Amino acid sequence: MATHFGYQSDPIQRTRFWYALIVVVFAAFVVKLFYTQIIRYDHFKSLALSDQVREYDVAPERGAIYAQLNGKTIPLVLNEKRYTIFADPSIIKKPSETAEALAPLLAGDAPSIETKLRTKQTKYVVLERRVSPEVHKKVLALKFPGIAAQQVNYRVYPQGTMASQVLGFVNNDGEGKYGVEQALESTLGGTKGRLKAITDVNGVPLAASSENLLIQPQAGEDVVLTLDIGMQGQVEQIVKAAQEKFHSKNVSAIVMETNTGAIKAMANYPTFDPAKYETVEDGVLFQNYSVTSPIEPGSITKVLTVAAAIDSGDITKDTSYHDPGKWVIDGAKVLNVAEGKGAGPQDMKSLLNRSLNTGAVWVLMQMGGGKLNESGREKLYDYFVNHYRLTKPSGIEQGYEGTGYVLGPEDKDNGVNITYANMSFGQAYSASALQMASALGAIVNGGTYYQPRLVAATRDAAGNTAERKPVVLQRNVVSPSTSRSMIELLDYVTQGHALAAPAMRFDSRYSVGGKTGTAQIIDEKTGLYREDVFNGTFMGYVGGDTPQYTVIVYNIEPKGYAGYAGAQTGQPVFADIAHMLINNYDVKPKKR
Repeated sequence: MATHFGYQSDPIQRTRFWYALIVVVFAAFVVKLFYTQIIRYDHFKSLALSDQVREYDVAPERGAIYAQLNGKTIPLVLNEKRYTIFADPSIIKKPSETAEALAPLLAGDAPSIETKLRTKQTKYVVLERRVSPEVHKKVLALKFPGIAAQQVNYRVYPQGTMASQVLGFVNNDGEGKYGVEQALESTLGGTKGRLKAITDVNGVPLAASSENLLIQPQAGEDVVLTLDIGMQGQVEQIVKAAQEKFHSKNVSAIVMETNTGAIKAMANYPTFDPAKYETVEDGVLFQNYSVTSPIEPGSITKVLTVAAAIDSGDITKDTSYHDPGKWVIDGAKVLNVAEGKGAGPQDMKSLLNRSLNTGAVWVLMQMGGGKLNESGREKLYDYFVNHYRLTKPSGIEQGYEGTGYVLGPEDKDNGVNITYANMSFGQAYSASALQMASALGAIVNGGTYYQPRLVAATRDAAGNTAERKPVVLQRNVVSPSTSRSMIELLDYVTQGHALAAPAMRFDSRYSVGGKTGTAQIIDEKTGLYREDVFNGTFMGYVGGDTPQYTVIVYNIEPKGYAGYAGAQTGQPVFADIAHMLINNYDVKPKKR
């Protein structure tokens, strides 16, 4: 029988083998650990943190906006704490289950929320904005991975829609748009902070972590406007009633302190609700028409033309002339709306009172030595551009300030004379209501052009207040004697004569002057003036021995008032505002 000798392993050798293997593996582990923890610690740490570290903007507290009432500041715009609920779809493990749980708490339905949660190409998708603190707590209590919230301060409006176009709004990105919100973004908005933080599995920053880096946000400054809330409210009611009565495209009005440039009321209608700006379909509603939209202002320009001619020494307030009733210039006719034939002997009072286009052209001719020539054009251009600043921005605290257009005086072609003839009575150039009001203020206050302004003061987070003083943009716009002459002429236009409307009768202790304007409108399709609709304008002042308030009204495309839009749709609005100022505000009567 064959004998088979099998291999018999030595237990001691086997033990030594496994021991050696364990030592080798352990040594490799130690080497790897040393390499990971010591040699390349920073590298592997950064890899680990890359999935846990999130960076967040920390929004600053936006400054509030106030107006004034009887010496007190009244809030127009405040902040309210709300939350934006968002998701990181890359972390969401159960999108369907998560959506079903969130739907009852948020405005969306489960399918739409689930669609957002499955958007893998982004790590940030908004599920709901303006969420209340109560709903915010309920959402976070669900503890779903990838669902988080960010605190956002939304704007609220204690006075409703008051001064909405002046204020503007703040969009969902926290940016000021239109109005004061846009113009003073750097003042109101403050400076964002930055949070770089280790997060938990839900993407929520851990409160205590040495890896967190916080750059503190700097709060924005509060802004106190020059607006008087009581006056603003009454002017808004007046322009609203006018828009509804005349079925106008827009009615706007400004009340400005003649001797400081401070805007006390600035109203437009139609308006919008800044708390619901997303619902506005036509962005034109966001515009502060008085500031953003220059138009051909019509016969209120005759005030500027007559003042320029008096100031340049070419006429006086007592100058008389023979009005022909018609001019033919560069082959085009210049006629009067109210005077189809020759008007005969006239003076500066009747020129302004009857609003004679032919009279304004005659005044322009006197600026050229009796002829319509380059010398006269240069003078008118100089006053319109360099004295009245009709082509220059004022710097008022508003987004999208518009500036006017004035053709240069050079004889480029044979149409420049008719252009300047039209300019003398308010056509063929453009200016905003704000620019015209500022020019009139300078004409009647003795010749000082104050920067129109809406900000009275700013206040920082520490409570330090910085008042803003009146700013003089230009002196010697006209001479004091020219200013007195224009007040005499304009007082006559509005009071004490046969053509004055009953609504323009005022207590003789007060000085109320002004001028109507009926402006033709260019048809954008044909480039010609329309015959079916006009703009009605009026600008004037209210005061005692000196003008205290400058007032302007732009009534845009009132229906059914073609030939006399200024007298019928601009003047009544001015009259209502003027009576309101005299009856309710500290208009100082004449001492003599």
